[in-house]
Amino acid sequence: MDTRPVLVIGGTGTIGGRVVAALRDKGVPVRAASRRSEVHFDWDDPGTWAAALDGVRAAFITPLDAPPPRTPALVEQAVAAGVERLVLLSARGVEVPGYFGPESVITECHLEGERAVRASGAAWTVLKPAWFAQNFSEGLFRDGVVAGELALPVGDGRAAFVDADDIAAVAVAALTEEGHDGQEYELSGPRALGVADALAEISRATGRPARFADMTVEGFTEMLAGVGVPAEDAAVWANALTPIRTSGDAVIADGVERALGRPPRDFAAFADDAAKSGAWEG
Repeated sequence: MDTRPVLVIGGTGTIGGRVVAALRDKGVPVRAASRRSEVHFDWDDPGTWAAALDGVRAAFITPLDAPPPRTPALVEQAVAAGVERLVLLSARGVEVPGYFGPESVITECHLEGERAVRASGAAWTVLKPAWFAQNFSEGLFRDGVVAGELALPVGDGRAAFVDADDIAAVAVAALTEEGHDGQEYELSGPRALGVADALAEISRATGRPARFADMTVEGFTEMLAGVGVPAEDAAVWANALTPIRTSGDAVIADGVERALGRPPRDFAAFADDAAKSGAWEG
């Protein structure tokens, strides 16, 4: 058995934290690395990379969604350090012009990362998920859900929200099993929902009202600015919502089924589990 650890960059994040937990459950030696981990890793400080990469056999990479792209330099250093397998968390639609709006910084950062892992000479797998269901319970949308009204500039747009646990399960399979080398997995849930539909599922699970309020993009960025979000970050979030607003993320993908041999979890199951865990308490 190979006792060298698997490195998880972004090991305290929504996906990375789940990858770390799942690897440990399987008895796989794992090294969690982030700015808040025992193994310190900072995308803005390449001096922290070597210690994180030292002696690992495979790496899960949660990239930084900000220019300039850092992933290519990390991939080069990882291969030089002897890392044999790379699993990259990218994003759905980055190869489609305008998918994240006309001025998104997300697209090129992810595309540069994808190109780097494909050309690295290491075994590689790329994960391209839709919007996470957990944004309603852990991320940007949670405060609105708890308050009883979620205001977003998405209109009647829909998305096949994917459960973060499914993304992590695909990552772990790609890191530890055969048959995933050279694969690109587009990941979605099993059905597309509007935000109002998603909130209805959450209301059913919690027994508390949560309604959707549509708003303009300008109103959304002003709202974020009002709670202290820098204008540049507010614009990034507004662009990131484009695939919901345009229903670009509504297309059902087969990546979970291909990677795991089972269908993806439905949003209703996510809402039930999150409600039971107290995700929307307080």
